[in-house]
Amino acid sequence: MPVTIEIPTAFRRFTDGAPKLDCSAATIAEALDELTSRFPDLGRHVRDDQGQIRQFLNVYLNEEDIRFLGGESCSLKEGDRLLLVPSIAGGSEL
Repeated sequence: MPVTIEIPTAFRRFTDGAPKLDCSAATIAEALDELTSRFPDLGRHVRDDQGQIRQFLNVYLNEEDIRFLGGESCSLKEGDRLLLVPSIAGGSEL
């Protein structure tokens, strides 16, 4: 069973409507790289100009915020779920 990246509705316009992506990444960074490689238009919504996860994008690994798990370097195992949660405020544009 691969690692699954769950894509929020707000980002599905960049993934041809795909609600998830299965991958075999070893770390969260590799999973995000695979996601943005497969869907390049999504890249600017995931990482900033310095290559960091955008400030208003929360990433969860199996319900845990990755900021408390070691960030992008956190290891993944088969069956893990990554969930992208964009913070959307009134007036902001994705």
